Amino acid sequence: MLMKIPPGRIVRSLIAAALLLGGCAATQIINQWSNPNYPAASFKRIMVIGVSKQTSIRRNFEDEFVAQLRATGADAVPSYEFTPENGPVEESRLAQAVKQAGADAVITTRLVRVERRAEYIPRTYGPYGPYGPYPGFGFYRWYSSAWVGFYEPPRLHFYDIYTSETSLHDVRNDRLVWSGLAKTTKLDDIRQETKEYVAVVIAALREKNLLAIATGR
Repeated sequence: MLMKIPPGRIVRSLIAAALLLGGCAATQIINQWSNPNYPAASFKRIMVIGVSKQTSIRRNFEDEFVAQLRATGADAVPSYEFTPENGPVEESRLAQAVKQAGADAVITTRLVRVERRAEYIPRTYGPYGPYGPYPGFGFYRWYSSAWVGFYEPPRLHFYDIYTSETSLHDVRNDRLVWSGLAKTTKLDDIRQETKEYVAVVIAALREKNLLAIATGR
C-alpha cells in the first residue's frame, strides 16, 4: 500500500520547487514614466529600434516587436530595413532613415545592465528526518516513502537579472512620450523571452492609451 503524503509535505515540496525555479523566465515593468502632455497618442507608423551590436538579436527583436504592434492594429517597421549597419548610427543618418520609413514615432530598446544573483536553497530531509524510516517498516511502506523521503543537500541557485529600457518618442516634435524599465529573469530561450518582453511593454503602452491607431492613414 502506498503511503499517503501529508499535506504539509506537499506544501513544502511546492515551496522548494518555487525556490529552485526562482530564476525562470519572467518579465515585468519595474518603473515607468509617461509624458503628462500625452494623455493619449496616435501614430501613423512606428519604427522599432533594437540597440544591439549582435545582428541576429537586433533583427529578431525588431521583427517580434513589429509583428506584435501590427497585431494590435498599429503600423510598424523594423529599423534594420533602413539602417542595416551594426553599431551606432549617426544622428543625420538616423533622421534620414526615419523620414524614409515615413515614421512619426520611434520605439527604442536597450539593455541597461545584467546582474548575477545567487539564491540559497537549504537542505531537505524526508518525512523521517536524516536517518530514514523507523525499524519495523515493511518493504512496501519503505519503498513508497523512499520517493518522498530522499535527502537533498543545500545548494546555490545562480541566475541573471536583465534590466532593459524601452522608450517611445514622437519624432514629429522630438519629444519623449513614454519610458519604462523592465526586468527579465533568466534567458534560456531568447526567442520566447523576446516575445514575453515585447508583450509586456505593449500592454503597458496600451494601458496608457499610447498606441491608438491614427486616422487618415
